[in-house]
Amino acid sequence: MRLDKYLKVSRLIKRRTVANEACDAGKVAVNGKPARASYEVKIGDIIEINMGRTPLKVKVLEIKETIGKDAAAFMYEGI
Repeated sequence: MRLDKYLKVSRLIKRRTVANEACDAGKVAVNGKPARASYEVKIGDIIEINMGRTPLKVKVLEIKETIGKDAAAFMYEGI
């Protein structure tokens, strides 16, 4: 799954266009390297998001195309 779509489906970022813009601006890194929106997310990847005051670092646990709002938090774990 593309990084921008994963960020949207997991609800780490509310909109896919915002996720795409964040990737283009270099505010999203995967495994310590700046990542493009087209990066293919894999289970075990570490995603760092530097938007707002507090940087967010999560580990990918699950990849699903669609998921309910309540279950979205189980797609990743905070580090």
